[in-house]
Amino acid sequence: MIEKTSVLVALFAALIAVLGLVPAFPLASGVPITAQSLGVMLCGTILGSKKGGLATLFFVVLTLVGLPLLAGGRGGVGLLAGASAGFIIGFPLAAFITGWLMEKTSSVDIHISVSLSSIVGGIVVLYIPGLFGMMINAGMSLNAAIVAVSVYLPGDILKVILVTIVTSAIFKARPNSIFARS
Repeated sequence: MIEKTSVLVALFAALIAVLGLVPAFPLASGVPITAQSLGVMLCGTILGSKKGGLATLFFVVLTLVGLPLLAGGRGGVGLLAGASAGFIIGFPLAAFITGWLMEKTSSVDIHISVSLSSIVGGIVVLYIPGLFGMMINAGMSLNAAIVAVSVYLPGDILKVILVTIVTSAIFKARPNSIFARS
């Protein structure tokens, strides 16, 4: 069981890294729009709270030790001084909460469970440390940080739709593969 968990954690950390190959869209806030939060949401909806949190934590650790895994080939501890530091640090928490909500809503229709879990964990929970990172490292006021992150909402809603489609399709084909519901 430990070997299977290790493989899943590594595979989903790799998924987040691969999603970093999708070109990032730089913004004036210093936090680019990337596809990697899609991977964070999938970690939670598919792996559940513990494994999903571990996969994203593993990804963050690898990134902070210098592997260029973030969109644009960024990596290293210097990321903690940038405007996106809060989002990076928030990845494990977002995946954990997304997975936890999936586990708590396992009796609810899969589409509703995935959508709700991804919105709360993958957007709301991720934005909280993200806002703090922008306030601390970019010197923004709370209002300015909220305005800055509002640009991400349409893309993040699209990511929730994609996560719902992917997770629901996997659940339909192989229900036991969605560890957040087993």
